[in-house]
Amino acid sequence: MTDATLRRIAVVLAIVGLGIAGYLTYVHYAGIKSICEIAHGCEKVQSSEWSKLVGVPVALLGLVGYVGILASLFVRGEVGLIAAAAQSLIGFGFSAYLTYRELFTIDAICIWCVGSAIVLTGLAFVTTARLVRAESGAPTRLT
Repeated sequence: MTDATLRRIAVVLAIVGLGIAGYLTYVHYAGIKSICEIAHGCEKVQSSEWSKLVGVPVALLGLVGYVGILASLFVRGEVGLIAAAAQSLIGFGFSAYLTYRELFTIDAICIWCVGSAIVLTGLAFVTTARLVRAESGAPTRLT
C-alpha cells in the first residue's frame, strides 16, 4: 500500500472517530440519552466516574484527540507522521484503559465507546505503518 492510500484510510478513520466523539460530546452537554440499542450500557458508562478526566468529559477529550489526529494527517513530512502516530497510540492506550474499565469495573458496554476503540486501533496501526515506512526509506508519495 502506498503512503497516500494509508493516509486516505487514516483520514476516513479520523472522520468516523470525529463523528462518534462529536455525537457523544453532544449527548453529554445536551443532557440526553444516547441511542444505544445493541448493548444497552451506554447510560451506565457515560454516567460513571470514569466518564470524566479531571472534570473534562472523556467524549470531549476524544473529540479534541480526533481533531488533532486529523490535522496532523495534513502536515507534511516527519513532523506530521510522528504527530499522527503519537496521538493515535496515546488514544489507543487510553481507549484500551477505558475498555478495561467498562468490562471489569463498570460492568457495562457502550457500543459507541467500542466503535471509537475500533477506530483508534485502526488509526494506531495505519499511522504507525506510515511512520515505519517513512523511516525505513520506503518510497512515499505524500499528497
